[in-house]
Amino acid sequence: MREMLNRISDGHFKPGDKLPSIRSLSEDFSCSLNTIVKAYNEMEKEHKIYSVPKSGYYLLGSRQTESSASEEIIDFSSAGPDRWNMPYRDYQHCMNQAIELYKEEMFQYSEPLGLQSLRYQLAQQLQDLQVFTSSKRICVVSGSQQALDLLVSLPFPNGKEEICVEQPTHFSFIDSITSRSLKAVGIEISQYGIDLNYLEKVFKERSIKFFYTVSRFQNPTGYSYTNEEKKKIVKLAQKYDVYIIEDDYMGDLDTKGKADPMFAYDPSGRVIYTKSFSKVLLPGLRLGMAVLPEELLRDFSRAKFAADVHTPVLTQGALEIYLSSGMYHAHIQKLRRQYKKKGTILKQTYLDHLPSNASFTGGDSGFYSMIKLPSGMKAKQLVEHLKKKNVLVQDATNMYLPEYKKENRIRLSVSQVEDRKIPIGVKKIGEGIRDLQR
Repeated sequence: MREMLNRISDGHFKPGDKLPSIRSLSEDFSCSLNTIVKAYNEMEKEHKIYSVPKSGYYLLGSRQTESSASEEIIDFSSAGPDRWNMPYRDYQHCMNQAIELYKEEMFQYSEPLGLQSLRYQLAQQLQDLQVFTSSKRICVVSGSQQALDLLVSLPFPNGKEEICVEQPTHFSFIDSITSRSLKAVGIEISQYGIDLNYLEKVFKERSIKFFYTVSRFQNPTGYSYTNEEKKKIVKLAQKYDVYIIEDDYMGDLDTKGKADPMFAYDPSGRVIYTKSFSKVLLPGLRLGMAVLPEELLRDFSRAKFAADVHTPVLTQGALEIYLSSGMYHAHIQKLRRQYKKKGTILKQTYLDHLPSNASFTGGDSGFYSMIKLPSGMKAKQLVEHLKKKNVLVQDATNMYLPEYKKENRIRLSVSQVEDRKIPIGVKKIGEGIRDLQR
């Protein structure tokens, strides 16, 4: 196996290339077929290669070698899960089993709200996140963004029309609002959270249908509300008849055992809870869920049916098997340790390398954080400057509603960045900021 890894490192094979057959390697290395099979199996377990039945083995991907580290691109702009720690093999088993288990269901249309067996399993799983609800209130969606996009258009029981949203927030939700020309009120979120007095003023004086919030590891700031802040926000929503859409897309990664979602403080339906599996499993699965109040279930189901009839049965079935088998729990425990370590490294390197007139938010999960650049510096200028240094960062300008736009913020994610590269990349960011100030 060592010789094969050396060949991969040397660039002899490229991602997607078919690897030599078991028999040819056996002849090359003068060893038994079983030895080669064992080596390939070990490489497959480590997700370096994958097998295609009746075809052979293929290279999944390879990191660049240490010797070329100085030429490597350090990508802080990509925010997907770390592909090297995704459960490809485990999930493949679940997909194969789902094909057998749900082969009849694949020949007919399913329930718009999702497979009942998966919804039951999700209700059990949510209890670990302090979300206690009936499976009847759970809707399976094609990624949590689908749920959010449907909810912005639905009439709510309070009869109100405006949306209150954190500023900044992720691109897709901004698009859902602006593409429909909906009325929206922004509230700034910083390293200190939001101004709760201003939030009350907005709730009191405006016709707010719902407040959209990412309660943990907010995108792009990385901010997480304290339990006390969550309680106060829920009380304000109750007082002024405002719904809350709580996007807890990465709640699984929270290492604080006593951290509760807002849903825990009002499970009656005032808080609509959404969750995605994109950041902790495989984004290509496009699976998410929403816990809805009973009074919205009928309208949401009709809107879901109009959008895509139902979420694919096969991916739903595979997720159910993955959850019920205990694989998900083991996977999450590993990810928590991994991203916690990345976040710790990131925050320390911020302190070590950013100039004093730049500030940062978040970083706890290793997924998202944001840097506020010195006054007068444009994010797009720094983005272009850093590209020349092989460092990629995200200009956060388009993560604001047009009337709240700020142009001196960049977003970083270290989810796909090797630990050893984080200090190197942040040091270059700090140097880049200083370069543009001269």
